[in-house]
Amino acid sequence: MAAIGRFQKGDDIFYAKVVDGELFRLQGDVFGSPSYEKKAMPLKGVKTLTPVAPSKIIAVGLNYADHARETGKTLPKEPLFWLKAPTALIPDGAKIEIPFSNHRTDYEAELAIVIGRRVRNVTAAAAARYILGYTSAQDITDRTIQESEGQWARCKSFDTFTPLGPYIETKIDPHDLTIQLFQNGQLRQNSNTSQLIFNCFQLVSFISTNLTLLPGDVILTGTPSGIGPIESGDRLEVRIQGLTPLVNTVK
Repeated sequence: MAAIGRFQKGDDIFYAKVVDGELFRLQGDVFGSPSYEKKAMPLKGVKTLTPVAPSKIIAVGLNYADHARETGKTLPKEPLFWLKAPTALIPDGAKIEIPFSNHRTDYEAELAIVIGRRVRNVTAAAAARYILGYTSAQDITDRTIQESEGQWARCKSFDTFTPLGPYIETKIDPHDLTIQLFQNGQLRQNSNTSQLIFNCFQLVSFISTNLTLLPGDVILTGTPSGIGPIESGDRLEVRIQGLTPLVNTVK
């Protein structure tokens, strides 16, 4: 596997390959044909950022049958997607903020696709060539607002509502991965990406027929059953097989 992260040291923001707790800085364009410096630098003392700064975040809903059942929704005949604000992004280790204490706000663990090349109208068979890699995410949701409105952009786009990272895995098969969420050490969500109704390649194909995807854009592929509310002080950990865990706390 090849893990790539985005980091900051002082005013310097850079990409690097992560190997056994050390960083090898990237030379060139992460979305092109980069090379890496041979001299390692320690991860300690370097700030981990979200692995990309996307032009847009595309979230997919009701993409696990068990989640559709628990929410009482009908299975979609084609992918159901909407846009989330990029300002909702936070990196691994950052705090999720609940804007309304009297609302129910839920965790949702998700596998995220990171687009590597500009793509429009691609087939599912060719979609893999346009994917840089995969990372862990959450689609935090104000359930109270979601249930009162006909669209889902506002309830999922508050600042801090999209934890993402910490790294992008570029060499992984996304279609048979265990996906879990732990809340304060307790297992809450436990499924496998083989249960996706529309797999990663089908999602890239479908979305690209509706809008142009740019390098760095992120697709959240949906959450399995087991969603539940979060509270201040919670520690949330997304564990997806083959990926570095994503850990955030709530305030």
